[in-house]
Amino acid sequence: MNIFGWLNDQLLRMQWLSDLVTAGVSAAGLDPTSRLGGSVQFFVYDVIKIFILLSVLIFAISYVQSFFPPERTRRILGGRSGIWANTLAALLGTITPFCSCSSIPIFIGFTAAGLPLAITFSFLISSPLVDLASVILLASIFNWPIALAYVAVGLVVAVVGGTLIGRAGMEDQVAEFVRSVPVQDNDQTMTRIERLAFARDQVVEIVHRVWPYVLIGVAIGAAIHNWVPADIITALLGQENWWSVPLATLIGIPMYADIFGTLPIAEALVAKGVGLGTVLAFMMAVTALSLPSIIMLKRVVKTPLLMLFLAVVTGGILGIGVLFNAVTHWFI
Repeated sequence: MNIFGWLNDQLLRMQWLSDLVTAGVSAAGLDPTSRLGGSVQFFVYDVIKIFILLSVLIFAISYVQSFFPPERTRRILGGRSGIWANTLAALLGTITPFCSCSSIPIFIGFTAAGLPLAITFSFLISSPLVDLASVILLASIFNWPIALAYVAVGLVVAVVGGTLIGRAGMEDQVAEFVRSVPVQDNDQTMTRIERLAFARDQVVEIVHRVWPYVLIGVAIGAAIHNWVPADIITALLGQENWWSVPLATLIGIPMYADIFGTLPIAEALVAKGVGLGTVLAFMMAVTALSLPSIIMLKRVVKTPLLMLFLAVVTGGILGIGVLFNAVTHWFI
């Protein structure tokens, strides 16, 4: 095995942790190959692995993010237009570890500062959908081609979605109060100690916010992986079924979770033979179209603009799901 493969297995997949947990389950008198023992092994291993990676990654990413506060991000995007501006907004969204709900105040600030809707919506779509931590976590559970493919399609949805919304000319569909929100410009340079403290606080805040969803997601993943027969899963979500991608999208919308909580479910679904495109559609629907974020967005944009946003993002998710189901063999 080459050094890259070893590092991927030991640092990202944490094979050492899997072996340790398996040994612990056996020592407790459970058979790791049984349903109960396998569920306990899946739950303990995934929970510990996700929280270790999440803490390390959020700390590192938040330190980088400290160089790009909202005010600086707004200035970087100000005065730009066209598809390159949308691409830049989507890329900047990847370094902001926000869920869909916490991205909306940033969206309000950008809109109040006069940034075009195309740019603000590209950022709004990208921020919860794609972040650097999700790349590493996806690679730790699946592989690098899948992780990079997810990031690529997420950025495509953000750029194309923002572009289409911008060209619709619906600036008048933003709630009146948004335009009058005072714009803060207190972009002060942090010291190194302040950046480290900021990164530490972000770890505490984000872990505190997502830990219930991680536990729920891992528990669901363990149940799917060890208790739900594969033929039932494939009957509902098998990639040969034309309805698998729309159904996975509809299932994901009512849920509210970060990508960190959906990953264990995705892992279990892929193991049961569900197509990669169906799994990606589910993950994207949970992160970009969660019901709480839609309710919050309705407060700042009018119904026609909200419906356009939902239609564009949903259409992008469905298209990507169908495409990836057709080429799943390239990645798995």
